[in-house]
Amino acid sequence: MALNVLGSELEPCSTDPMTGFTRSGCCEQHPQDGGFHIVCAVVTNDFLRFSKAQGNDLSTPRPEYGFPGLVAGDRWCLCASRWVEALDAGVAPKVVLEATHAQALEWIDIGDLRAHAI
Repeated sequence: MALNVLGSELEPCSTDPMTGFTRSGCCEQHPQDGGFHIVCAVVTNDFLRFSKAQGNDLSTPRPEYGFPGLVAGDRWCLCASRWVEALDAGVAPKVVLEATHAQALEWIDIGDLRAHAI
């Protein structure tokens, strides 16, 4: 059983759009996921612009990969390091603590997560 940052069972992040490294809907850590897509975030336009500027365009649909493109308000499993970059840039999106994997605490202070909790 995977745990969230609050120490309880990890809850799903989103099934519409389907998220997670394995597209399970959960921000589970997977051995092949070197990006650690474990932070369940509610994306904003500011964050989407920031991510695109960093080389990761999350707003453009990529039908060949079954990716619809994200819009503000969508929940998505973000890389822990990208969320920290966004925090440092002042554009960190809100997070769903119950759906953020406990391993995120290796990169992110629980106080920062709580300050950005929905």
